[in-house]
Amino acid sequence: MNIENLSEILRQHPFLADLPEDHMAIITGCALNAHFTEGSMLIREGEIADKFFLLRSGRVTLEMDMPPRGSLRIQTVGPGEVLGWSWLISPYRWHFSARAVADVRAIALDAECLRTKCQKDHDFGYVILDRFVRLMEDRLQATRLQLLDLALLSPEVAR
Repeated sequence: MNIENLSEILRQHPFLADLPEDHMAIITGCALNAHFTEGSMLIREGEIADKFFLLRSGRVTLEMDMPPRGSLRIQTVGPGEVLGWSWLISPYRWHFSARAVADVRAIALDAECLRTKCQKDHDFGYVILDRFVRLMEDRLQATRLQLLDLALLSPEVAR
């Protein structure tokens, strides 16, 4: 059995690339390994956002409930990506659901632990917030491109 060091696993994730050693120690203290089988729900829309995930393997779809249609797939994320930022913004509720579409290995980071650490160490808090703001901007740009594709495919949607 190959036992991996959690700190080394975190260091390999692109989201945490070049994080200073003292900040990496803070992150490691809030992290746990997580595994989800295909079809499992990682998060559910409306529930408390008490963690976020650094994906190591597998794929996860972000979905939103669209009555009467059911679930609408918004985006798919995979290895090297981050799942969830609702833990940062009060009232800390998920705006989407997330389902594993292949077995997923991830690092789950405890939201309350990280929020507390960010409040105590403002330098650390700034680094984390800066990384999440960049992530949010990337996701918003991806959504913009999806909407543009939809408008080009269906001109009546653009009206």
